[in-house]
Amino acid sequence: MKESWQYKVFKVFNITFLLIIMFLTFYPFLNVVAQSFSGESYINAGEVNLIPKGFNVETYKTVMNDSMFWNSYKNTVVYTVVATTISMFMTTIFAYALAKKRLMGRSFFTAFAVFTMFFNGGLIPNYVLIQTLGFGNTIWAIVVPGAISVFNLLIMKAFFQNMPEELEEAAAIDGLGTYRILLKVVLPLSKAVLATMTLFYAVGNWNSWFSAFLYLDKQEMFPVTIYLRNLITDATGGLSSGATSADNLTQIASNIKSVTMVLTVLPIIMVYPYIQKYFVSGIMLGSVKQ
Repeated sequence: MKESWQYKVFKVFNITFLLIIMFLTFYPFLNVVAQSFSGESYINAGEVNLIPKGFNVETYKTVMNDSMFWNSYKNTVVYTVVATTISMFMTTIFAYALAKKRLMGRSFFTAFAVFTMFFNGGLIPNYVLIQTLGFGNTIWAIVVPGAISVFNLLIMKAFFQNMPEELEEAAAIDGLGTYRILLKVVLPLSKAVLATMTLFYAVGNWNSWFSAFLYLDKQEMFPVTIYLRNLITDATGGLSSGATSADNLTQIASNIKSVTMVLTVLPIIMVYPYIQKYFVSGIMLGSVKQ
């Protein structure tokens, strides 16, 4: 089919507009990467734009030669994997149950979940609760309190509601029970929304720092976000661990923020391409009615 000139103009405008948006979105990250590899004199003079000047990897060496950095990275990986697994399990079974009209008290449970989006007990009651449960200085203080995101729950609930009921009815006629229907029929058809929710939870858990800051006192249990936050707060943190010297302190202080941002976001950037193909469909499928 031949394209009209109006449609061609629209495509040119649309592509140009999206390229501008992409550049404006990508530019700050490129600038951060450039600063992380630049010398302190160029950074302080504001001369670093998209290309590093006075190439320097001293801060990267300082951070990556510190054993506490790798221990914190390991902690973050463990926290992220465990928390995401727990969150996906609980969110999936809760959303699947809420999607069934035959569930007694369905409206109450849905309203109760939505209520928690806007109201909570507050910081001090939450802290007292975690300590009372004996979760302080344990992994459970990180992975349990935020196990279910109501936003993700509602998306999954809408997705399950839009699945054809005939599929489950046919599986039930074949003798499958509720749990086997969920495992054998529903979940294999829900890869898009499951991948999207996994990405949401993983990114949130990877970037989380406040729970660890609040509930963990042992340095060996800190996630990488706390470790890097401490370096940003006090650039002499490397000195206390023997990872650097006073001669390099000025260089470290000048680009420590850029280095920490790059090191924190890098794993997510590496994972994103493998899940991106499910991202749009996972969001849209849960929002469109039959």
